[in-house]
Amino acid sequence: MLPVPLSDPLAAPEQYKGKVTPVGNSRGIRLDAAFFRAHPEFSGEVRATVLANGHLLLSTIEPVSKLESDPDTDPLVSTFLKFLDQQISQQPDLIEPADPAQLARIAALVEGVEVDN
Repeated sequence: MLPVPLSDPLAAPEQYKGKVTPVGNSRGIRLDAAFFRAHPEFSGEVRATVLANGHLLLSTIEPVSKLESDPDTDPLVSTFLKFLDQQISQQPDLIEPADPAQLARIAALVEGVEVDN
């Protein structure tokens, strides 16, 4: 299965087919080559975390860049910022400046929130 392009913000997350297969005296999960072409960061050691029955999170063990090796970097925020970067690059005509009403709504949402430095 080909990945869903990120240019559609309502699209489902990328999905790839795989198969559990024997590897020596053990078992492994084989994924389509398209996954590894799209995500070369998974070429080293990985960690599998069971999230729920039938759901698995696959993570790299070694950081793939200096940014991701920073312990203060949140991987979810980094992923979201990469998504925004792609959207801005692919569809710059959709960028609009924030208006005063939007800034007021944002200020109301974060009112009283303390930030750790």
